[in-house]
This record gives sequence, C-alpha cells and structure tokens, in this order.
Amino acid sequence: MQKKEEEAIVLDFLPNGYPFDSRPMHLKTPIVHAMGKEHFTLLELVPRKGVFLQPNEIVYIGEAKRDKIHHINGRIAYDKLTGTAKNGLKHMVEERVQEQEARFVEFFNKAQPVSTRMHVLELLPGVGKKHMWEIITERKAEPFKSFADLRTRVKLMPDPVTTIVKRITSELEGKEKHYLFVDRPSDKNE
Repeated sequence: MQKKEEEAIVLDFLPNGYPFDSRPMHLKTPIVHAMGKEHFTLLELVPRKGVFLQPNEIVYIGEAKRDKIHHINGRIAYDKLTGTAKNGLKHMVEERVQEQEARFVEFFNKAQPVSTRMHVLELLPGVGKKHMWEIITERKAEPFKSFADLRTRVKLMPDPVTTIVKRITSELEGKEKHYLFVDRPSDKNE
C-alpha cells in the first residue's frame, strides 16, 4: 500500500508548464516536480494560480486545505523529471536522511534476512557479508544509537548516510528489484 505524503519538497518549478506542451500559452498549466518529505515519493503537482515556488521549498500536500498547491497530478517516474529536478534530487535525499537519522539507524538495528542466502543489509551499496555480520554482531551487543556510533563500531564501514542515499536514489531511478525505503512504483510508465 502506498503511503500518503503530508509535505513535499520542490525539486523544480515550471511556471509555463512543460516546454514540449504544444498548446497555446494561456492553456498551459504550471507544473511542480517534487519529492515527498517522508517517503521519498516523486510527485507532479499543480500550484495554485499566481503561486511561484522555489527549489527546496516545502509545500503542504496533505488532505486539509493547501495554501500553495491546487492539486496533485500523481506520481512521476524518475526519467520524466526535468534535469533540474534530477540534479537536486540526491542533495534533497541526503538532507532527509540526515533529518530522519533515528529512522535509518533503526533500519540497521532491525534489518532481517530476505532469504536464507541474502540479508537486507547486503542490499545496501558497499555492504557485503563481512560488514553485514559485523553489524549484526555489534547490534546484538547494543543497538546503534546514531550514524556516528555505527561508523565507530563497524570497522571500514562505508559512510551510512552515503550508503542509504545511494540506495534511495537507485530505488527512485527504478534500478532495484527490492524496495527498502521507497514505495515500489505501481507501473514503470507512470
């Protein structure tokens, strides 16, 4: 089940709609490419008339009255994002991961096997069997408290923030079989 976003971060604002839209100017709709703040959902939004948005701006998109967004067109596939939106995405994801540190540290503390041969931790870039076993051993002794704690206790561990950002970005791009942090797109051609 797809999780609803309450807030989104503006990745790009197209005040005159899409450049490839061949309709006359007065019929074009402004478009916002955004990423959900909580679940990293890529969205296409339509702002209210006269509203001008900036990249990095946080907008409310929940069920109550929205002050800047008229409606949500729906999810948008990574490859449909503008170049500006794609360029800002990694930075936005990194900011969200830092903000939600407790959530991701909890992931390292609670991750379980996917099958008898594969552990969820091994799905993270740069985390192989050796790091996986070190993480499991260390978390049994005492749960991790922060990214810094994880880096200190697991020797030669790749930076956990960078690792999670790479994984989330890869999931957003649709390159993964298993989705750990992003809702699986219902259709590749959204």
